[in-house]
Amino acid sequence: MIAGSFDMPGQPTIAAFPEPGAWGPTNNLVALAGDLRERGIRVVFVVEESFKGELEKRGFEEALIRVGPPPEHEEQTGEAWLEFIRETAPEFRKPTIEQLETVTLPIVEELAGGARYAHDRMMEIWEGVRPDLIVIDNVMSSAAILAAGVPWVRMVSANPLEMDDAEIPPAFSGYPSDDRSGWDEFRAEYRRLLDPPIGELSEFNQSKGAPRLPEGKFQYESPWLNMYLYPGVIDYPRAAPLGETWHRLDSSVRSGDPAFDVSEMLPGDGKVIYLSLGSLGCMDVGLMQRFIDVLARTEHRVIVSTGPLHEQLRLGERMYGEPFLPQPSILPQCDLLITHGGNNTIAEAFHFGVPAIVAPLFWDQYDNAQRVHETGFGHRLASYTFEDGELLGAVERLLADEQLTRRMAGISAELSAASGRVRGADLIEQLVRSGAAVPAT
Repeated sequence: MIAGSFDMPGQPTIAAFPEPGAWGPTNNLVALAGDLRERGIRVVFVVEESFKGELEKRGFEEALIRVGPPPEHEEQTGEAWLEFIRETAPEFRKPTIEQLETVTLPIVEELAGGARYAHDRMMEIWEGVRPDLIVIDNVMSSAAILAAGVPWVRMVSANPLEMDDAEIPPAFSGYPSDDRSGWDEFRAEYRRLLDPPIGELSEFNQSKGAPRLPEGKFQYESPWLNMYLYPGVIDYPRAAPLGETWHRLDSSVRSGDPAFDVSEMLPGDGKVIYLSLGSLGCMDVGLMQRFIDVLARTEHRVIVSTGPLHEQLRLGERMYGEPFLPQPSILPQCDLLITHGGNNTIAEAFHFGVPAIVAPLFWDQYDNAQRVHETGFGHRLASYTFEDGELLGAVERLLADEQLTRRMAGISAELSAASGRVRGADLIEQLVRSGAAVPAT
């Protein structure tokens, strides 16, 4: 059953398939889908059952899947990821090479199992929705995408180290670009741990008529169109260019979020800091409270995205928080961002010209933290071992850096004038209307 169906004869239909249960890829595809809808294109979101109703609120149809057996109790939105944070947070204190076994491997195994579990249901969805095009923003490949028999788009709303190259650090390492010590060791450990689950998924995909996965990779490359989200000013120089159907979107900011007036919610004259550790990081109450307590010692105003456990947090005098905040409405009014380093948030920081302190927890967040730091646009902070003085010093240094402020303002003007969201929608529309591959120009 497709919730909220309103297709019209002759109207192209796109199925948008974000990572099940994850807000980052979902918000990224919502940004593109909003523009596509304005062009008369029907967009149906394929989402995990705990997200039921979330896309309908934004005016889209939903087709629901499961990536595992249903629980015996009523689910919260994104419940699986919330439980993951509760169980795994102690592992975030480990070096990234050790996280490969205790964090990355369990995620990969869970996602690969989910892709297998959801296959039959996805085939049912294609039969009901009859998409002309599928857009995915997923870590794992799905044999059902290739079996749909229509063109498809791969969207990567993650750090582009995922598309590996000899001249760039290994994905998930957080290693610097100018120091290759440790690169080979990390890559070898990555392959030792992750090749088995990748191989199992590849065998499953082949049993469903799909080709083998590329060696050491979770995903196929689309022969029609591939896009990745990353600000060009911090993108990595490569030994070999990506394939001819790859396109970069420097930013992709969704429209339609409610207005938020910082001066009304938090009046005063101090600088404005936005603290958000993402939909997962905010579940670590101890970490959130540490940031809040240290920032309360400054003279600045702080907007806090408190998350679902907001009642357990104690905000300071010059602070305002809500469980869920319209980040694209808030960031243009801020002077500094403190973030976990999610890819969408990093792109939005550049779009709105806001320097960042990045405190990574897992996955590609370490890579984003390192890249922002080494390119001079912010500060990488060790999330669990930072000294109070380091955070306070980074706050004051970045807020006082007038040259960086001017540079970020210039980047923001360029990205706002050439909307990545619109460009992404242009590319997708070109493919769905022509059916022909969209090469980079």
